[in-house]
Amino acid sequence: MKIIEGGVTAAKGFKAAGVEAGIKYQNRKDMAMIYSVTPCKAAGTFTTNVVKAAPVIWDRDIVRGKGIAQAVVVNSGIANACTGEEGMAYCAETAKVTGALLNIPEDTVLVGSTGVIGMQLRMDKIKEGIEKLVPSLNDSIDAGTLAAEAIMTTDTHSKQVAVQFEIGGKTVTVGGMAKGSGMIHPNMCTMLAYVTTDINISSDLLRDAVSGDIPDTFNMISVDGDTSTNDTYLCLANGEAGNAEITEKNADYEAFRKALNYVNTTLAKEMAGDGEGATALFEVEVVNADTKEHARVLAKSVITSSLTKAAIYGHDANWGRILCALGYSGVTFDPDHIELWFGSDAGKMLIFKDGKAVDYSEEEATKILSEKTVHVTADMKMGDESATAWGCDLTYDYVKINADYRS
Repeated sequence: MKIIEGGVTAAKGFKAAGVEAGIKYQNRKDMAMIYSVTPCKAAGTFTTNVVKAAPVIWDRDIVRGKGIAQAVVVNSGIANACTGEEGMAYCAETAKVTGALLNIPEDTVLVGSTGVIGMQLRMDKIKEGIEKLVPSLNDSIDAGTLAAEAIMTTDTHSKQVAVQFEIGGKTVTVGGMAKGSGMIHPNMCTMLAYVTTDINISSDLLRDAVSGDIPDTFNMISVDGDTSTNDTYLCLANGEAGNAEITEKNADYEAFRKALNYVNTTLAKEMAGDGEGATALFEVEVVNADTKEHARVLAKSVITSSLTKAAIYGHDANWGRILCALGYSGVTFDPDHIELWFGSDAGKMLIFKDGKAVDYSEEEATKILSEKTVHVTADMKMGDESATAWGCDLTYDYVKINADYRS
C-alpha cells in the first residue's frame, strides 16, 4: 500500500465539485458533489442519536435498502435537522433535481447536510448550487479539494487522504474526505465522511469491511462528547479497478480492509486534532487490557475527560486526572498494577507505576506535553488487548466558538 495525493477523486471513475451557493455562508464554498460514472455499491454508518437529521434518514434508507448509489450532494451551513416533513421533502427534491441533471435514478442520489440545527434549507439556493455543481464535476485532485473545502463548517482545514494497492495485477485506490471540528463524539461528530473506491467487491463484504472498521476509527474519537444529529459515513465502490470481484474474506479482502482502515484512521485523527479551538491532538493508547471492549472504554474515558483535556492544554503533567478518568470508566482494574506514560516527538516518560508517581522531572514532562501531538499510554497489565482513542485539548476558544455559533 502506498499513500498518494488526493481524496474522493483519486479512485477511477469518480468526479467531484465544490461551489458557493450562498445557503448560509457568504463568500465561501458551501455545496459539494461526488459522482461516479457507474453505479456504486454503498455501505454506511449513521448517528445513534435518537434525533436524526433528514439526510441521515434518507441515506440510511437507501444504503440499507438496495444499497446502490451514484451521487452524493452535500451542503454546509444548515443541518436540515429537526425540520419535520418539510426537511424530508427537501431531501427528495434535492435528489430529484440532481438525478435529472445527471440522468441517473433519483433513488441513487445520497444527500448530506451539516451546520445549524432547526433551520430550513433554502431550496432555491440548493437548486442553484446543484446546477453549478453538475457542469463543474471533474476527476482532478483540485476538484476533490474543492469538494472537501465546501463541506467545512468550523473546520480550520480540509481533510483528505488516498492510498493505492495491488490486487491480481490491478491497481486499486481508496480515497476519502471528511469534515468535523465540533459536536464530535460518534457512536456508529458534526461529522461527515465520504470514502470512494474503485475496488470490485460484493455488497456484503463492503458492508462487513465498513462496519468492522468504524468501531476502532471514527468511533474512537471525541472533541466535546456531543454526538451529532447528522453523523454520516458513506463508502462507495464502483468496481472500475477491474479486479475480479471479491466474494470471500481472503488476502484480497484483507488488503482492502487494511487500506480502508488507513483512510478511516487518518480522517478520524484529522478531525480530532482539528477540534474547535484545539492546539494539540491528544492520543490515548490502552494496552494489555483484559478485553477489546474494555480497552476501548478506558481509552475513550480519558480523551473525553474535560479536566484531562484542560491539563493537556496547559501542558500540565496532572496524571491524577488520567487515573481518575480510567477509574470512573466502568472497567474494573487494580490501580496498584498499572503504568502511565507520557510521550510525544519530544520524548517518552514513565510517570506512574505501582500505585504512585515515579520520580520524574516536571520540566521534562511539560516539554513532552507541549508538542502538537501528545500521547498517553496506559498499561493495564490484565491481558493482551489494546485500543487507541483520539481527542484534543480543551481551550478558551472552544467556548468562544460555540457561544457565537448561530450568529
